[in-house]
Parts: sequence; C-alpha cells; structure tokens
Amino acid sequence: HFHDCFVNGCDGSLLLDDSANIQSEKNAVPNPNSTRGFSVVDDIKTALENACPGIVSCSDILALASEASVSLAGGPTWAVLLGRKDGLTANLSGANTGVPSPFEGITNITAKFTAVGLNTTDVVVLSGAHTFGRAACATFNNRLFNFNGTGSPDPTLNSTLLSSLQQVCPQNGSASVVTNLDLSTPDAFDNNYFTNLQSNNGLLQSDQELLSDTGSPTIPIVTSFASNQTQFFEAFALSMIKMGNISPFTKQS
Repeated sequence: HFHDCFVNGCDGSLLLDDSANIQSEKNAVPNPNSTRGFSVVDDIKTALENACPGIVSCSDILALASEASVSLAGGPTWAVLLGRKDGLTANLSGANTGVPSPFEGITNITAKFTAVGLNTTDVVVLSGAHTFGRAACATFNNRLFNFNGTGSPDPTLNSTLLSSLQQVCPQNGSASVVTNLDLSTPDAFDNNYFTNLQSNNGLLQSDQELLSDTGSPTIPIVTSFASNQTQFFEAFALSMIKMGNISPFTKQS
C-alpha cells in the first residue's frame, strides 16, 4: 500500500506486471527486496471477482489488507475509505524517484513525504510499520561491512546486532535472504520498533536515522512513541488514512 500510494497516488499500479506497454513498478529500485505477497492479493481479487464481479478494486484491496494485517497482529484499527479505481498503467521512473529508499537519509525521505502531502510526523509514524515483517539482506547489507565507503560498518548499528547480521548476510552472500525487521517481537504490531531504535537496533539505515541523525525533528517523536504505545497506535491510524487518500483515482477523477 505504501509503495503504491507514493507513485501517482493509491491506484494499484504497483500490482501491474511487465507487458508490451508497461514497465512494472515492481522492478523499481526500492521495491524488489521490500514488496512481497503479490500472490495473496491475486487470490483475494479472484475470490472477490467470483463473488461480486467488477466491484472491489485492487487498490482498495491493498488498503483493506493493510488495515487487516495490522489489526490481526495486535495493532490499531481504522475505517478504510473505499471507492478507488485501479490505474491502467505503471510509472517505473516515478517509483524510482518517489518511493523512499532504505538507503536514504531523513532529509531526502522527508522531502518525498512532503511531495505527497505528508509531514515529518507521518515519516516517523509510517516507519513504525517496520515493527513487524521481514527485510532482505539487500536492504541493509550496506551497513554491515563498508558503510558509505568507509571500509567499516555503520557506527550507529548495535555491535551485537551487527555480529548477528554479518552471519545472516555475509559478504558476497545471497542478497535475498530475509531477517526480522523487529528483533524482539517480529510478528506483533507494537511500539518496540521505537525502543529498538533507542538501543541502536534499527535494521535499516532509514530506520535508525530517525533517532541517530543529530538535531532531526524526528527524534522527539521517536522518543514519545517509545514510551507511549497508545499514542503511536492513534497516530498510525490517522497517518494510514492520510496516506490512503493520496491522489485517489475515483469515478469522479
């Protein structure tokens, strides 16, 4: 849902495969090692088409599935606004430039959020979705051995976590191996993502920089959510509704 909405709005274009006329957004740099579960969406769409043909769009399925996955994992619930239509074309170049990357700093990521009408609080809140799920080595192995060409690991990475990750993702190893985004409660939606950052246990560079980038306006927000899960849950629901309303392609469009 996140990777879809940042490109031409929430239109389901991320789901389109390569064809004679389409260059799929699935191949954009931020997506291959981050976006998965396409077959699940296909199965949901097939079941819905069998029950009520032509009614529920793929873009609405992404929005509904996002809410359901968070809720089922113990997180908040929210009212998902519906009525999106599906886009008929993809925007590969837009995905390459518009979707935040795990290798980017806070300034660049915040600019991409601002470009679609979101703010700094939304950056922190929606990053909190990394409290569950998995990430491939390709999304964080830049931190393990030669961070920014220094010849050394990322100094903001907890040394115990570093040793563990170097075993999971050795140099010249498979970039597709996955590991948990949240070390402590990987399958639960909670605020441990933020407490992990406080002990330098953020997996992705873009995660840890929320707290480690000196002077960043994201720091007090991280600190607040780390101590107050209810506040995080309430903010997450609001940010998901905002994100789901980015340039929706509707019948009135």
